[in-house]
Amino acid sequence: MTITIIPFDEGERHLDWLGLCDAFEAGHKLPKAEIADNFLYRDRDTMLNRAAWIDGLGMAVKTATIFPGNPAKGAPMINGAVNLYDDAGGTLAALVDFHLVTKWKTAGDSLYAARKLARPDSENILIVGAGTVGHSLFDAYSAAFPNARFRVWNRTRAKAEAMAETCPGLRVADDLERAVRDADIVTSATMSTDPILKGEWLRPGQHIDVIGAYRPDMREVDDTALTRARVFVDSYDTTVGHIGEIKIPLEAGTISRDDLIADHYSPSGFTRTGDDEITLFKNGGGAHLDLMTSRYILDAWQSAR
Repeated sequence: MTITIIPFDEGERHLDWLGLCDAFEAGHKLPKAEIADNFLYRDRDTMLNRAAWIDGLGMAVKTATIFPGNPAKGAPMINGAVNLYDDAGGTLAALVDFHLVTKWKTAGDSLYAARKLARPDSENILIVGAGTVGHSLFDAYSAAFPNARFRVWNRTRAKAEAMAETCPGLRVADDLERAVRDADIVTSATMSTDPILKGEWLRPGQHIDVIGAYRPDMREVDDTALTRARVFVDSYDTTVGHIGEIKIPLEAGTISRDDLIADHYSPSGFTRTGDDEITLFKNGGGAHLDLMTSRYILDAWQSAR
């Protein structure tokens, strides 16, 4: 049996952000994914396994190892791979670079939502956070909003300046509140535990895309933002009881379960209904999206051969 191995650079050459959105659309029309996460620990070191099975698409197990002491030794802190299995016989179809899948899954999920929730005439896009995900968001949103003007804000201005040097046309924002008020789309990928985006800054017609919070104690937007916006998630199963952005205000009674309008599995409700409404999307990731992304990567790889 020959196993396809897809490294980062070679695999990325064949990918397209709008093509990935089409793959997400097709994947969510299949039977709902069965997903499971498993964590193993050794002191500060962690191994995370995320598995998904979609009938008609296949299976994937994404393994990540997080070793905080590695950077001091000159090694990456996060490593891993995605094992992609064939749907018909369960055989290993491909071994895909972990960072490739994560990059395209994360930014692609946000773009997929923005194409449905953001106003098509959005011209000003603010990226909050100049890390690895911020760079990916610039690439992804540029594909669907080619005429947009982009700005980036980061707690450390030097990082924002460094990102601007590598992203054509990107400008640095110094005042976060003003930048949020001026933006048509705000996409945020920070490691904040306390909300940095205030609902009082929002204005009618905006789309807010929040990515960074992934633990139960993390949030990027405050209660006012949630109560002013129509709130959407990528998956109820991976956000409601797991991520602070949704979990904390639900438990406090600030919002109710009914305030979460739709997820990607309820496409008829996943839409903007008026130019003046504020839409807010919580990108939670999830192993089912890793599976859809990995399958798209393999299909693109094979089509190029």
